[in-house]
Amino acid sequence: MNTNIVVSLDTRRLKKDRTYPLVMRLGHNERTTSIPLNISLNKNDWDEKARIVKKTYTGSNSVTRINNLIQKQKADAMDIILKLHETGHLDKLSLVEIRDRIVRQNMSMSFFTYTKRVIEELTSAVRIGTARSYQNILDVLTGYVHEKDLSFKEITYPFLKKFENHHIGKGNSYNGLAVYIRTIRAIFNRAIKDGIVEQEYYPFNDYKIKTIPTVKRALDLELLQIIINKDLAPSHICFNARNYFVASYMMYGMNYSDMAFLKRTNIIDGRIQYRRRKTGKLYDIKITPNLNKILAHYIDQNPDSEYIFPILKRLSPELQYKDIQWARKRYNKKLQKLAKECEIDQNLTSYVSRHSFATQAMLQQVPLNAISSMLGHSNLKTTEVYLKSLPSSILDSYNERILEQ
Repeated sequence: MNTNIVVSLDTRRLKKDRTYPLVMRLGHNERTTSIPLNISLNKNDWDEKARIVKKTYTGSNSVTRINNLIQKQKADAMDIILKLHETGHLDKLSLVEIRDRIVRQNMSMSFFTYTKRVIEELTSAVRIGTARSYQNILDVLTGYVHEKDLSFKEITYPFLKKFENHHIGKGNSYNGLAVYIRTIRAIFNRAIKDGIVEQEYYPFNDYKIKTIPTVKRALDLELLQIIINKDLAPSHICFNARNYFVASYMMYGMNYSDMAFLKRTNIIDGRIQYRRRKTGKLYDIKITPNLNKILAHYIDQNPDSEYIFPILKRLSPELQYKDIQWARKRYNKKLQKLAKECEIDQNLTSYVSRHSFATQAMLQQVPLNAISSMLGHSNLKTTEVYLKSLPSSILDSYNERILEQ
């Protein structure tokens, strides 16, 4: 292993008070760099041979404590290096990357501090929805620990079980808990990649996220046809809601946020070409005659807008996020009225079109990999959640076949 740590006085950098900074000298593959220890000494107060602060140092009440602190920081740095060596990652990292890992570890960044930093990064990257979900779990955990700080190492299996009991004990659902826990897990995974916390402290190898199966969201084909073929005048209170629902269904179950940001420029040679905001996946969808009729209506109605659907009203990312949240609430309320209008007992929401598309694709024997790609999922498990419950009419037909034997 060609990596080591040596504590020394950096005599190349004389400070105004005539002292020199104490540093850890990191060597890796015949290159070196310095990591400050935030201690400055006179030359006479440093024993270069023994690598310790002399008793003549007057900047602290306890020189022994200072030396113990220095040795601990060195030991912590070497521990990081040895773990990287054992896992085979050391030789793949540059000197600067190793230094950054040691510096971040020495900062002892808490879960709260790290999450706040990530929220700032997400906001700057205009990932407002994810930033809001991270802020939400930050607020929840801050209240749970009574505004005390929380380190990554404290988020253990027992901690998560106590948080679970606290959440359920207040009458909340397991599915709501699952949203919180997935967010904590996402932050934990990100912190591990950033070198903020070691993999050995990852609690989710033992703690498993619980969910309760929800009521079927997908519509049977005959109910979808009723919505698609419903004759509604443009002045009807459900006109836009019906069109948004059908357009979403016809564009691979496009979610509401992506529909809000869909632009005229995304229409190219009779196709919808856009990137999903959540994943960055590129879509290229053929525009069918029924879909073209809906798109043309809104383009004609809003000739001065760059967006196809009249959802976004403001310019800044934060305000546009609020536009979408507000418009989605109104959309879901209108969908409830549309369900009554179409005599559909099932609850209609903005997610139903997406689940319905996935279910109908499965019933048409579209391969699971293709359905997953069309929905923009990163893994098949997520797609399988959409396909857990078959329409009752299909189950009825299966039952009839069994009973006829």
